[in-house]
Amino acid sequence: MSNLVRGVLLSLLICLPAWAGSPVYTGFFSDTAIKGYDPVAYFSQGEPRKGDAAFSHRWNDADWHFVSAANRDLFAASPQRYAPQYGGYCAYALATSNSLAKIDPDAWTIVDDKLYLNYSLKIRSKWLEKQAEYIATADKNWPQHLP
Repeated sequence: MSNLVRGVLLSLLICLPAWAGSPVYTGFFSDTAIKGYDPVAYFSQGEPRKGDAAFSHRWNDADWHFVSAANRDLFAASPQRYAPQYGGYCAYALATSNSLAKIDPDAWTIVDDKLYLNYSLKIRSKWLEKQAEYIATADKNWPQHLP
C-alpha cells in the first residue's frame, strides 16, 4: 500500500468519529442537512421537496435548504418544530441497532407533529409496523450519539 493511500485512509479514520457523532445527518463530504431537502415542506406541502441553496439557514452546524424564503424563515424562527427527529438520521436504525444510518428523503412520516426519516421505503414499511415502540427506543438511544 502506498504512503498516499495510507495517508488518505488515516485521514478518513481520524475524521470518521467526528462525522459519526454529528448531531445532524449531512453525509461524509457535505454540511448540507438531510440531502438538501426542505424540512418545512414535509409539514406544509405533505411531501419531500428539494430545497435551494439560495434559501438556506445555518443551524446546528449544518446548512438547511428550503424551497422558499418563507419556509426558511419559518424554520429559522422555530427549528426544533421542523427539524427531523434524531438529527435526520434513520429513525429505524437508531431504534433497532442503536446506530446512525443515512436516509432517503422520500422515506418519511410525521407522528405527533414530529418528522421522522428512514433509510429507504422498504425500511419505512418496517418502521410503520411498530413505530410507537421504535420511537420510544430511539428516544432512549439518541442521547448516546450526541457529541
